[in-house]
Amino acid sequence: MNLDVVIVGGGPAGLSAGIYGARAGLRTAIIEMSVPGGHTATTHYIENYPGFPNGINGFELAERMKEQVLRFGVELIGTQARAIKKNDGSFVVVTDSRELAARALIVAIGTEWKKLNVPGEDKLRGRGVSYCATCDGPLFRKRDVAVVGCGNSGIQEGHFLLEFVNHVTFVEFLPEVTADKILFDRVKEDKRADFLLNHEVVSIDGSGRVESITVRDRKKGVERVVAVGGVFVYVGLKPHVGLLGDLVELDDRGFVKVDERMGTSQPGVFAAGDICSKEIRQVVTACAEGATAAMSAYHYIRSFGI
Repeated sequence: MNLDVVIVGGGPAGLSAGIYGARAGLRTAIIEMSVPGGHTATTHYIENYPGFPNGINGFELAERMKEQVLRFGVELIGTQARAIKKNDGSFVVVTDSRELAARALIVAIGTEWKKLNVPGEDKLRGRGVSYCATCDGPLFRKRDVAVVGCGNSGIQEGHFLLEFVNHVTFVEFLPEVTADKILFDRVKEDKRADFLLNHEVVSIDGSGRVESITVRDRKKGVERVVAVGGVFVYVGLKPHVGLLGDLVELDDRGFVKVDERMGTSQPGVFAAGDICSKEIRQVVTACAEGATAAMSAYHYIRSFGI
């Protein structure tokens, strides 16, 4: 047993779990294949995280969390987790570079953006189809683009795009915008933005790169073509649970079921962040869940007298 707890995933939940685990005296490692911070690190502006009255860039917030994790001596391992095995009272995480065994496991793998699954989406991904305005927005300077999805992510990232592009067409499947009013108010009066509510994207069109989208009015059944040079998709999240196999119980949407202590159906396995079955997915809730999961792991390990 070379570790007390292994945390799979280095977003806000995983980083917070690392901080609390290490401060509790647990030998702790975090496995993160990409940039620490998860979706937070690709968010242009976060204004609802406590302690930053003027807001903060998502990448900067993630970097501060990472620095704090390293200061407390957490091992941050940049590799891909491939499998999780239960082995005689411990859990073994198999990665591309090594195997890590620990008494407890915290799963904070997070989610990925759902796809539209329409013709042209896969073919034109990276050629005008994007899931990250913060990453790719500056590449679309002075172009017309579409944002699909009018929840908080879609509206917020669309607002960011308006710093670069000529025009944003927001396409929403539902008959109303579901984003927080404070976010929607910043966009709705901008003459460079319009909204196609109760519409769905039928296809993303173009030869070589995005040239237009075809949308359908869900009430009238009428289709129209909207000329755009880019499409940014924000239609929900899909949990990264393939790694877990049948280790823990999932809800009917594929998210991990947890109790108030972030415990799963498997003793010794805890979950935190966007991968959990819950209603609110915010940076602040992910951090709280990470802290709770770490302290629950601490008490679980101590129950063995270790």
